[in-house]
Amino acid sequence: MATVGDMTSEAAPPPLPAWLFPPPSGRVAEDLDHIADLPAHTELIDGSLVFVGPRRDFHTSVLFLLEAGLRTAAPKGRRVRREMSVKLGPRQRPEPDLIVLGDGAAVRRDATYYEAKDVILVVEVVSPESVVRDRERKPQLYARAGIPHF
Repeated sequence: MATVGDMTSEAAPPPLPAWLFPPPSGRVAEDLDHIADLPAHTELIDGSLVFVGPRRDFHTSVLFLLEAGLRTAAPKGRRVRREMSVKLGPRQRPEPDLIVLGDGAAVRRDATYYEAKDVILVVEVVSPESVVRDRERKPQLYARAGIPHF
């Protein structure tokens, strides 16, 4: 607290970034590629930004083991990707922990997401703060988008 003469004032908090306030119609999947300084691993669920907390060691360890196992077991032509978002629809772009791409999936080095039609498996490692999202909402969205395995 700063004191100026007889007046006491507190420093004002920094202003919130403009992107934190969604447009009236909500956000669309492509918005994630155009918002500067968006926190890593931000997802778009139902037109709203979802911010992911810090990863715990358990989460990272399980991810590493699953990724290694999937890379070893995946048939030729299948690709495993870690923490890449998947466009499920105009207002849906979650970021599964792991995905497996089907044969013939369009793979570009500059891609920031994959289309649902190219994904045959999504893996979510559930954390305490993501239980409802990872066990209820995301499986509904993946199934609706035609991804065959979760």
